[in-house]
Amino acid sequence: MKLIIGLGNPGAKYSGTRHNIGFEVVSYLAQAPGCSSARMKFSSLIVEMKHNDETVLLVQPQTFMNLSGRSVREILDFHKLTPVDLLVVSDDINLPLGKLRMRTSGSHGGQNGLRNIQECLGTDQYPRLRLGVGAPATGEAVDYVLGRFKPGEKAAVEEAIAKAADAAIVWLKRGPEAAMNMANSGVSHQGSGGSEEKKKLTPVKIVKKRTPDTDPPSGVAGPASLTPDP
Repeated sequence: MKLIIGLGNPGAKYSGTRHNIGFEVVSYLAQAPGCSSARMKFSSLIVEMKHNDETVLLVQPQTFMNLSGRSVREILDFHKLTPVDLLVVSDDINLPLGKLRMRTSGSHGGQNGLRNIQECLGTDQYPRLRLGVGAPATGEAVDYVLGRFKPGEKAAVEEAIAKAADAAIVWLKRGPEAAMNMANSGVSHQGSGGSEEKKKLTPVKIVKKRTPDTDPPSGVAGPASLTPDP
Protein backbone atom coordinates (compact mmCIF):
# COMPACT_ATOMS: atom_id res chain seq x y z
CA MET A 1 0.00 0.00 0.00
CA LYS A 2 1.06 3.58 -0.73
CA LEU A 3 -0.31 6.93 0.43
CA ILE A 4 -0.46 10.22 -1.45
CA ILE A 5 -1.25 12.99 1.04
CA GLY A 6 -2.33 16.39 -0.26
CA LEU A 7 -2.10 19.18 2.32
CA GLY A 8 -4.61 21.98 2.74
CA ASN A 9 -7.38 23.38 4.92
CA PRO A 10 -10.96 22.03 4.82
CA GLY A 11 -14.04 24.07 3.96
CA ALA A 12 -15.24 26.41 1.23
CA LYS A 13 -13.47 29.35 2.88
CA TYR A 14 -10.09 27.90 1.91
CA SER A 15 -10.96 26.18 -1.35
CA GLY A 16 -8.79 27.35 -4.23
CA THR A 17 -6.26 29.15 -2.00
CA ARG A 18 -2.52 28.88 -2.49
CA HIS A 19 -2.20 26.85 0.70
CA ASN A 20 -4.61 24.24 -0.71
CA ILE A 21 -2.74 23.34 -3.86
CA GLY A 22 -1.84 19.98 -2.29
CA PHE A 23 -5.56 19.24 -2.03
CA GLU A 24 -5.94 20.12 -5.71
CA VAL A 25 -3.31 17.59 -6.80
CA VAL A 26 -5.12 14.83 -4.88
CA SER A 27 -8.48 15.94 -6.32
CA TYR A 28 -6.95 15.79 -9.80
CA LEU A 29 -5.70 12.24 -9.25
CA ALA A 30 -8.98 11.17 -7.64
CA GLN A 31 -10.96 11.96 -10.79
CA ALA A 32 -9.02 9.49 -12.93
CA PRO A 33 -10.71 6.23 -13.98
CA GLY A 34 -10.25 3.54 -11.34
CA CYS A 35 -10.81 5.64 -8.24
CA SER A 36 -13.44 4.94 -5.59
CA SER A 37 -15.75 7.57 -4.17
CA ALA A 38 -14.46 9.46 -1.16
CA ARG A 39 -15.01 8.39 2.44
CA MET A 40 -14.21 10.03 5.75
CA LYS A 41 -11.79 8.13 7.98
CA PHE A 42 -8.83 9.04 10.18
CA SER A 43 -10.04 12.68 10.13
CA SER A 44 -9.39 12.67 6.38
CA LEU A 45 -11.19 12.39 3.08
CA ILE A 46 -9.81 9.25 1.44
CA VAL A 47 -10.16 7.89 -2.10
CA GLU A 48 -8.84 4.45 -3.00
CA MET A 49 -7.31 3.44 -6.29
CA LYS A 50 -5.34 0.45 -7.52
CA HIS A 51 -1.94 0.60 -9.14
CA ASN A 52 -1.31 -2.84 -10.60
CA ASP A 53 -2.05 -5.03 -7.55
CA GLU A 54 -1.22 -2.37 -4.98
CA THR A 55 -3.75 -0.23 -3.12
CA VAL A 56 -3.09 3.51 -3.14
CA LEU A 57 -4.89 5.88 -0.78
CA LEU A 58 -5.38 9.49 -1.90
CA VAL A 59 -5.75 11.53 1.27
CA GLN A 60 -6.87 15.05 2.19
CA PRO A 61 -6.47 15.55 5.97
CA GLN A 62 -9.40 17.51 7.40
CA THR A 63 -7.61 18.57 10.57
CA PHE A 64 -6.43 21.92 9.16
CA MET A 65 -2.91 22.37 7.90
CA ASN A 66 -1.11 22.75 11.22
CA LEU A 67 -2.38 19.38 12.51
CA SER A 68 -1.91 17.33 9.33
CA GLY A 69 0.52 14.99 11.02
CA ARG A 70 -2.16 13.53 13.26
CA SER A 71 -4.07 12.03 10.33
CA VAL A 72 -0.89 10.85 8.62
CA ARG A 73 0.31 9.10 11.78
CA GLU A 74 -3.06 7.39 12.30
CA ILE A 75 -3.17 6.05 8.75
CA LEU A 76 0.41 4.79 8.85
CA ASP A 77 -0.13 3.05 12.18
CA PHE A 78 -3.43 1.45 11.15
CA HIS A 79 -2.02 0.04 7.92
CA LYS A 80 1.41 -0.75 9.46
CA LEU A 81 3.23 1.40 6.93
CA THR A 82 6.47 3.35 7.18
CA PRO A 83 7.20 6.98 6.17
CA VAL A 84 8.81 5.85 2.90
CA ASP A 85 5.39 4.54 1.83
CA LEU A 86 3.90 8.02 1.61
CA LEU A 87 4.24 11.03 -0.66
CA VAL A 88 3.21 14.38 0.81
CA VAL A 89 2.18 17.15 -1.59
CA SER A 90 2.23 20.76 -0.38
CA ASP A 91 2.58 24.40 -1.36
CA ASP A 92 5.87 26.27 -1.04
CA ILE A 93 6.23 30.05 -0.99
CA ASN A 94 10.00 29.70 -1.39
CA LEU A 95 9.59 28.38 -4.94
CA PRO A 96 8.53 30.43 -7.97
CA LEU A 97 4.95 29.98 -9.11
CA GLY A 98 4.52 26.65 -10.89
CA LYS A 99 7.96 25.23 -10.05
CA LEU A 100 8.08 21.72 -8.54
CA ARG A 101 10.61 20.35 -6.09
CA MET A 102 10.67 16.75 -4.88
CA ARG A 103 12.87 15.34 -2.14
CA THR A 104 12.94 12.13 -0.12
CA SER A 105 14.05 13.86 3.09
CA GLY A 106 15.00 17.22 4.53
CA SER A 107 13.69 20.27 6.33
CA HIS A 108 10.04 21.29 6.45
CA GLY A 109 11.14 24.68 5.09
CA GLY A 110 8.72 26.57 7.32
CA GLN A 111 5.64 24.83 5.86
CA ASN A 112 3.51 24.13 8.93
CA GLY A 113 1.83 21.02 7.56
CA LEU A 114 5.19 19.44 6.83
CA ARG A 115 6.45 20.64 10.21
CA ASN A 116 3.62 18.84 12.02
CA ILE A 117 4.03 15.69 9.95
CA GLN A 118 7.71 15.54 10.85
CA GLU A 119 6.90 16.08 14.52
CA CYS A 120 4.30 13.29 14.49
CA LEU A 121 6.46 10.87 12.52
CA GLY A 122 9.63 11.69 14.43
CA THR A 123 11.62 11.81 11.20
CA ASP A 124 12.21 13.90 8.09
CA GLN A 125 12.89 10.78 6.02
CA TYR A 126 9.76 10.71 3.85
CA PRO A 127 9.10 11.79 0.24
CA ARG A 128 7.58 15.22 -0.27
CA LEU A 129 6.57 17.10 -3.43
CA ARG A 130 6.34 20.88 -3.19
CA LEU A 131 4.58 23.17 -5.64
CA GLY A 132 5.74 26.75 -5.86
CA VAL A 133 3.03 29.33 -5.23
CA GLY A 134 5.32 32.36 -5.32
CA ALA A 135 6.22 34.68 -2.48
CA PRO A 136 4.31 37.74 -1.24
CA ALA A 137 5.68 41.04 -2.50
CA THR A 138 4.65 42.71 0.74
CA GLY A 139 2.66 41.80 3.83
CA GLU A 140 2.30 38.66 5.86
CA ALA A 141 2.93 35.21 4.40
CA VAL A 142 -0.19 33.90 6.18
CA ASP A 143 -2.46 36.30 4.31
CA TYR A 144 -0.72 35.45 1.07
CA VAL A 145 -1.05 31.65 1.27
CA LEU A 146 -4.67 31.94 2.40
CA GLY A 147 -5.42 34.10 -0.63
CA ARG A 148 -6.45 32.84 -4.05
CA PHE A 149 -4.47 32.83 -7.28
CA LYS A 150 -4.75 35.79 -9.64
CA PRO A 151 -6.39 35.24 -13.05
CA GLY A 152 -3.04 35.68 -14.78
CA GLU A 153 -1.55 32.84 -12.71
CA LYS A 154 -4.20 30.28 -13.69
CA ALA A 155 -2.31 28.64 -16.57
CA ALA A 156 0.87 28.13 -14.52
CA VAL A 157 -1.10 26.69 -11.60
CA GLU A 158 -3.03 24.26 -13.81
CA GLU A 159 0.20 23.10 -15.43
CA ALA A 160 1.87 22.62 -12.03
CA ILE A 161 -1.06 20.58 -10.69
CA ALA A 162 -1.06 18.35 -13.78
CA LYS A 163 2.70 17.85 -13.64
CA ALA A 164 2.61 17.10 -9.91
CA ALA A 165 -0.06 14.45 -10.52
CA ASP A 166 2.16 12.93 -13.20
CA ALA A 167 5.12 12.93 -10.79
CA ALA A 168 3.01 11.13 -8.19
CA ILE A 169 2.16 8.40 -10.71
CA VAL A 170 5.84 8.07 -11.65
CA TRP A 171 6.64 7.72 -7.92
CA LEU A 172 4.14 4.86 -7.71
CA LYS A 173 5.36 3.14 -10.85
CA ARG A 174 9.13 3.68 -10.85
CA GLY A 175 10.03 4.98 -7.41
CA PRO A 176 11.32 8.22 -5.91
CA GLU A 177 14.45 8.67 -8.03
CA ALA A 178 12.50 8.61 -11.30
CA ALA A 179 9.85 10.90 -9.82
CA MET A 180 12.48 13.38 -8.63
CA ASN A 181 14.12 13.40 -12.03
CA MET A 182 10.79 14.23 -13.65
CA ALA A 183 9.54 16.77 -11.11
CA ASN A 184 12.83 18.61 -10.69
CA SER A 185 13.78 18.68 -14.37
CA GLY A 186 11.26 21.25 -15.55
CA VAL A 187 9.88 18.86 -18.18
CA SER A 188 6.40 19.96 -19.26
CA HIS A 189 3.28 18.00 -18.28
CA GLN A 190 2.67 17.02 -21.91
CA GLY A 191 6.14 15.57 -22.20
CA SER A 192 6.25 13.67 -18.93
CA GLY A 193 4.42 10.54 -19.95
CA GLY A 194 2.55 10.47 -16.65
CA SER A 195 -0.87 10.74 -18.24
CA GLU A 196 -0.28 7.54 -20.17
CA GLU A 197 0.70 5.83 -16.92
CA LYS A 198 -2.51 6.98 -15.25
CA LYS A 199 -4.51 5.15 -17.90
CA LYS A 200 -2.95 1.88 -16.74
CA LEU A 201 -4.50 2.02 -13.26
CA THR A 202 -6.77 -0.96 -12.55
CA PRO A 203 -10.40 0.26 -12.23
CA VAL A 204 -12.08 0.00 -8.81
CA LYS A 205 -15.19 2.14 -9.15
CA ILE A 206 -15.53 5.00 -11.58
CA VAL A 207 -17.14 8.05 -9.97
CA LYS A 208 -16.71 10.58 -12.74
CA LYS A 209 -14.41 10.95 -15.69
CA ARG A 210 -12.27 13.85 -16.80
CA THR A 211 -9.60 14.13 -19.43
CA PRO A 212 -6.71 15.68 -17.47
CA ASP A 213 -5.02 17.29 -20.47
CA THR A 214 -8.13 19.18 -21.61
CA ASP A 215 -10.25 19.71 -18.50
CA PRO A 216 -8.39 21.76 -15.87
CA PRO A 217 -8.67 21.03 -12.15
CA SER A 218 -11.78 22.73 -10.84
CA GLY A 219 -10.09 24.09 -7.72
CA VAL A 220 -8.22 26.72 -9.74
CA ALA A 221 -11.37 28.29 -11.12
CA GLY A 222 -13.61 27.72 -8.10
CA PRO A 223 -14.26 25.58 -5.01
CA ALA A 224 -13.15 21.96 -5.27
CA SER A 225 -12.37 19.12 -2.92
CA LEU A 226 -13.11 15.47 -2.52
CA THR A 227 -16.75 14.96 -1.55
CA PRO A 228 -17.59 11.98 0.67
CA ASP A 229 -20.50 9.71 -0.04
CA PRO A 230 -23.60 10.65 1.98
